[in-house]
Order: sequence, then structure tokens, then C-alpha cells
Amino acid sequence: MVRKRGGTEVFRITEARQGLAEDVRGRQRRYVISMSVRTLAVIATVALWNVERPVAIVTLTLGVLLPYVAVVIANGGRENVTSLPSAHIAPPARTMIAPPVEPVVAETGATTEGDRPSGP
Repeated sequence: MVRKRGGTEVFRITEARQGLAEDVRGRQRRYVISMSVRTLAVIATVALWNVERPVAIVTLTLGVLLPYVAVVIANGGRENVTSLPSAHIAPPARTMIAPPVEPVVAETGATTEGDRPSGP
């Protein structure tokens, strides 16, 4: 998609990676949401401990395991885009130097350079 903006063309790059600031912001958002769910699980554990113990044990388990999962998700890093071109540039092909060409001897014994062999 090409738009005109102030006389210059602006190209939309659909295959480009997500920006670093946007990526970090998204990972922080996912971490905060996960930790909020964990906080709610711990509060539910305390509130339900004497009322509904099996549910409290489930929320306690969730509260214990969620920090590990949240950290792994948050530190997952940037997405892998396999369609991007490789940054590796292949070295140029080295051409082989041909050996020196020897004069070809014809049936008469003369070389291609016009030299005649000595003799009868």
C-alpha cells in the first residue's frame, strides 16, 4: 500500500519485524496480566481456605505455578520470522585460474603459431 504524504511516497512493509519498543511493551503487559491473575488466585486461596478447601488448593497451585510461567512467557524474546531475508552474505565464488595453454601440434607437425619443425 502506497500513500502520498507531503509529496513523498510511504511504503507499508508487511513482512517487517515488530519494533523492539512494541515487543517489550507487549511482554510487560502479558507479565502484568499474569501477575494480576496470580494475586487474585492467592487472595482466593486465603478467602476459600476454610470454606471450600479443594478449590482453595487449586487456586494455591495456580498461585505457585503462575510466576514461573509468566517469567518464561515474558522472557520468551522476539518472534522468529523465517520469511525475513538472511543477513548472511555468501562469499563471492572464486574462479579457478586456467593453466597456460600449450601450442597445439597439427598433423603436419606445425604448431598453431606458424612455426614449422625442422627436417626433411
